[in-house]
Amino acid sequence: MSDNQTRMQESLAKTYELATRAFGAPELSGPRATATPQSMYAELTAREPVRDLGDGFYSVLRMDDILHLTRHPDVKQASEFLGSDRPAIPLGLDGPEHTKYRKLLDPSFTAKRIAPLEPTIREQAHQLIDRFVDAGKVDAYLAWCEPLPSTIFLSIMGLPMKDLEDFLHFKNLTLGNDPAAGFSAEQRIARRGEAVQWIQQYFDRDLEEREQEATPRDDMIGSLLSTEVDGHRLSREEILDILGLLMIAGLDTVTASLACFLSYLARHPEQRARIVEKPEILPSAIEELMRFESPVAEGYRKTVKPVELPSGSTLPAGAYVHISWSAANLDADFFDDPQKVDLERRPNRHIGFASGFHRCLGSHLARLELVTAMAVWHERIPQYRIEDGAKLTYSANPRAPHALPLVW
Repeated sequence: MSDNQTRMQESLAKTYELATRAFGAPELSGPRATATPQSMYAELTAREPVRDLGDGFYSVLRMDDILHLTRHPDVKQASEFLGSDRPAIPLGLDGPEHTKYRKLLDPSFTAKRIAPLEPTIREQAHQLIDRFVDAGKVDAYLAWCEPLPSTIFLSIMGLPMKDLEDFLHFKNLTLGNDPAAGFSAEQRIARRGEAVQWIQQYFDRDLEEREQEATPRDDMIGSLLSTEVDGHRLSREEILDILGLLMIAGLDTVTASLACFLSYLARHPEQRARIVEKPEILPSAIEELMRFESPVAEGYRKTVKPVELPSGSTLPAGAYVHISWSAANLDADFFDDPQKVDLERRPNRHIGFASGFHRCLGSHLARLELVTAMAVWHERIPQYRIEDGAKLTYSANPRAPHALPLVW
């Protein structure tokens, strides 16, 4: 076993234990598996905003404390790995190395750079809806929320659409990190190993073809092959690590967001009606649903020195810290009436895309996908509801109902 594999297994075990200690108790995991965990987060934050979980593990829930932690130079990522035994670039890096790659990659993900992708996203959303709209019902998670981000990914990367099933299989292999998925540590590691082997072989083949071509293709991978900052051009290994991160961090999070948003609007027809009647509020509505639903529920950090929090608590050096984006987005000291969903909330400084040094690289792309996709859905299917008798069960992180039966 390589050093990277050993470190990946150790960090995976640490973060899994941290997540389990933070929300594994039935009185917490039970509400988290429902469509309405928000009151649980508010009660827990009010009672114990910084929780000592024992053995050097902590959980932090308040917005001010989390903003301080994620911007602190003595706080690092809990793991440099995300779904593989290769460093996740740039998410798994800290300090100057992280800054170098963000400087290189950020220009590819600006709002202006990704804006031309809107017609592609709209077309893909329509094509999937065409398959089921006349039936009057669908499992929206399986038929729309899950395949849509992957079809968009294939399109913007310049990869063949015939690979969609393989991409979905790869994505689902990585879900073994979610404690709610029910896999043992050994099973999670084996699933990730299979995923790593597939993704590296897949992208290696594509990169080999491209390197024989005279000019880069006009797509995201072509951009990665030709981009350089301060004379630094990405190596094959670096590109593989970046593509692996983009797949894992982008596909499942957008899928979860779409599922959470459709579920909420299906259960709140008055809010859905506002979006149908005033589609121009969709951008702010998406921000508010990101805040209230928090599809990416948590993150993990570790301290290298003692860190004093604004609340007065001090985390010791070497602490593993569970960060609850979900709880922070419901902080009554930070948001007016946070348990109320206001689709036109201003301002809305949520951290649904994380915060600090490692804030989501692809947040502009995610926003464009979510706003465009939800606009298309409500153009085609303006009235819908949860199928009678259906019970929604949500995964932990990313948070989503993996069965979402809708009727119209």
